[in-house]
Amino acid sequence: QVQLVESGGGLVQAGGSLRLSCAASGRTFRNYAMHWFRQAPGKEREFAAAISWTGGRTVYADSVKGRFTIARDNAKNTVYLEMKSLKPEDTAVYYCAADTILRTEVSGIKYWGQGTQVTVSS
Repeated sequence: QVQLVESGGGLVQAGGSLRLSCAASGRTFRNYAMHWFRQAPGKEREFAAAISWTGGRTVYADSVKGRFTIARDNAKNTVYLEMKSLKPEDTAVYYCAADTILRTEVSGIKYWGQGTQVTVSS
């Protein structure tokens, strides 16, 4: 089992920045690719960003590419999502997720955090 706890969400104005953190515990963190997904009200959960277990590969959804940066610190068992130039359409609950395979779909993800709310006001 892997336990994931997100933090860092909040309310920010359009154009602002936030950094989300996800602390992992349980099985060896470095064995897992880490992901951020998000779910806006009334919409399905969607992929935002992912990073391989070494940190050598990152993948982003087109909607966040160039504005969001995913990073991990294996010594701290933590993954981050740095979000800049935020837009109202980025408003969502952001979920941290872990799997032994880097995925860009919700289906198949083994472990999920409880989510953290990000609200971007216009």
